[in-house]
Amino acid sequence: MKSVTLLSKMYDLGITPSRGRPRVSNDNPYSESLFRTLKYCPQWPQDGFASLDAARSWVRDFIRWYNNEHRHSRIRFVTPAERHLGLDHKVLAQRHELYERAKEKRPERWSGRTRNWEPIGTVLLNPDREQQVEKRAA
Repeated sequence: MKSVTLLSKMYDLGITPSRGRPRVSNDNPYSESLFRTLKYCPQWPQDGFASLDAARSWVRDFIRWYNNEHRHSRIRFVTPAERHLGLDHKVLAQRHELYERAKEKRPERWSGRTRNWEPIGTVLLNPDREQQVEKRAA
């Protein structure tokens, strides 16, 4: 940011300016993760898209799949839609119960505890940066 006026307006609005660094993968890990998922999706056209409309259509289908079908490991294998709608607690409780019943039925198959199906709570993109913003606002 070079414009002092723009920078001060951003602070007034509670916006933290980004000093984005091109091609630095840890700048926005969620975007980087999404892009990697997109790029390595089996349906990704190896020879590119025939047209802009074809690309837009493909991305629309990908986003629908990503939000409603793809289970994310970081949020305990629920879909973003389930988490956004608050259904993750129910889904995870059902999985926990299923695993406990399976362990009870065949304990010889289990060497320890079952998988952790507790909801993960709040996920922050940049926890340190967000805490700094909260301190400035206070």
